[in-house]
Amino acid sequence: MASAPNNLPLFYKDLVPLNSTEHSDWRSRKTDKAVWLAEAHAVPLTVDEFPQAQRHFPIVFSSGDNPVPLALMGLNEGVNTFFDAEGTLLEDAYIPAYARRYPFMLAKLQPEGDELSLCFDPTTELVGSFDDGEALFADGKPSETTNGMLEFCRRFEEAAFRTGSFVEELQKHNLLMDGEVAIRRGDDDEQPFVYGGFKMVDENKLRELRGDQLRTWNQNGLLPLIFAHLFSLELVRVIFGRQVSQGKGPVPSA
Repeated sequence: MASAPNNLPLFYKDLVPLNSTEHSDWRSRKTDKAVWLAEAHAVPLTVDEFPQAQRHFPIVFSSGDNPVPLALMGLNEGVNTFFDAEGTLLEDAYIPAYARRYPFMLAKLQPEGDELSLCFDPTTELVGSFDDGEALFADGKPSETTNGMLEFCRRFEEAAFRTGSFVEELQKHNLLMDGEVAIRRGDDDEQPFVYGGFKMVDENKLRELRGDQLRTWNQNGLLPLIFAHLFSLELVRVIFGRQVSQGKGPVPSA
């Protein structure tokens, strides 16, 4: 089977385009165990999700030249405080669309082209030639299940484009700075645990922006997104507490 490009995104171990010739009898299974999320501490987020996500997770931005918003589900690599080791959700919480679309996604089969095709990760047990599950094709045409996933992925890509525009606007005004949080577990004399490696909005520079710029952002909806991000940072300590209570670290240095 022809594969999609090798620069695979988070969660995906391989990508192949879905087609009615090779996958005519394939089906898609539902699951209550998101094993791909079990050890994911940071999951990409779109701006459309900020209002819901900020109630559950700190929203930060990845470091590097092309930052993307991230929902922090844990503070340490490999730690997710909302899922157990088998991928079972521990409590009711918002799940980012990036994770909900797995094992499907829209991808370019040709790097120089603009056309996106519905692809899937063939290494998953959620898609295959099973006797159970929802059919992906009916009479050689995409089934209702496939069309639904195609539409979900299409809306995700549109939201991702809006997210890119939002981040570009922040960078244009030099509002993103390197973030750092120091947390103690309770003892004032204890050496704090310091977390960094992410970006956040610089509140001082935000306050210095001209009034007409802030008014424009308020009118086009960007200002509420910035505040959703800033307010969500209070949850860093909540996630830290979840890690400690679940026995997932961190461990004080000797």
